[in-house]
Amino acid sequence: MTKTAFLFAGQGAQKLGMANDLYEAYPIVRETFETAQAILGYDVRELINEDQDKLNQTRYTQPAVLTTSVAIYRLLKEKGFKADIVAGLSLGEYSALVASGAISFEDALALVAKRGQFMEEAAPAGTGKMVAVMNTDPHLIEEICQKASQKGVVSPANYNTPAQIVIGGQAEAVDYAVELLKEAGSKRLIPLQVSGPFHTALLEPASQKLAAELAKVSFKDFEIPLVGNTKAEIMKAEAIQDLLARQVKEPVRFYDSIQTMKDFGVDRYIEIGPGKVLTGFLKKIDKDATVFNVEDTIGLNALLED
Repeated sequence: MTKTAFLFAGQGAQKLGMANDLYEAYPIVRETFETAQAILGYDVRELINEDQDKLNQTRYTQPAVLTTSVAIYRLLKEKGFKADIVAGLSLGEYSALVASGAISFEDALALVAKRGQFMEEAAPAGTGKMVAVMNTDPHLIEEICQKASQKGVVSPANYNTPAQIVIGGQAEAVDYAVELLKEAGSKRLIPLQVSGPFHTALLEPASQKLAAELAKVSFKDFEIPLVGNTKAEIMKAEAIQDLLARQVKEPVRFYDSIQTMKDFGVDRYIEIGPGKVLTGFLKKIDKDATVFNVEDTIGLNALLED
């Protein structure tokens, strides 16, 4: 019996014009964008189509990616696709929460608009760095980050695949960690073009502000299980607020989350939202898995023809 997981894209996957073909073709997608415009007070579709600079600004990126992902999710649901379990990468966890029935799209969007703003304020563009460390033992990376912490904040931020771990923090500390990793034999270290050192202790102020906003939201019980980023476990309804507040300042455990899904019996994954980042990770984590990604009509048709 095939079990299917829906995985939702995170920040960094955004692109100009994302899902525009689906917006033109399907009323459910248009309706989702219209709802977003009513909540946010600006035209998300127009921003996605025409304003590259704003689209890459955290406070706009996050609502834009969430709206696009939920619109595509609703379209898949309308086409009869169902998930047995869901997850999302960082920001994508909010789309997963909508798909799991724990929160309405409207509430998720209002939260994410604030989350983006808090994250941008806590770590303004250029205040820190993130670097992908390839083909290096995770324990060695953790040890070196601890050693480099004498220069400032630096820690693992994303455990994407066993061979790709992103570190982040204050520029000087990250540079020192990179130096130590090279001395220890790491060959490939790739600086990332990101808007801030997310999932590190530098996001503590954002975490606190977000916790205050989360306290105002009433979450419902899960209709579909959701694997959370912070613990890589199936999330309990009573822990949602705490885990979402922690998530902005703690590492994302993506490959452990996929292992949890494999243990649950998942053998088919559908990545929903812009880009193919998670599809790329999945192919490295679980070579036998069947993986689709739906970000446009081409991806949708490939899934429909399967």
